[in-house]
Amino acid sequence: MTMIEDAHAAVRLVLVFPPHLEQAVTEALVATPGMPGFTLLQAEGHSSDFARASAAEQVRGRVERRVLWMLLPPAQVDGVLAKLRQEVDAHDVRWWLEPVLAMGRLG
Repeated sequence: MTMIEDAHAAVRLVLVFPPHLEQAVTEALVATPGMPGFTLLQAEGHSSDFARASAAEQVRGRVERRVLWMLLPPAQVDGVLAKLRQEVDAHDVRWWLEPVLAMGRLG
């Protein structure tokens, strides 16, 4: 394991959003020069709030979501969030930051 030299060198930005926003979110990130890469996952979530859930999701008790992970320097977070707020219908996008304690390549 390679420890990062500065404990504040990277954070993981996590975005969780409905599938219909996938194209808008990913296009906003890819079209912006200097944006870090990201990983996109398909997920299902459970919540006590099903106000925006489809009938099928209400029956299943889970809603379809996309989860996007992006590693970036803390100083870039505000810019990424501002870009997404500008380009995406952001009221249904949740986000949070997680510390990155270590990272590296296996090879």
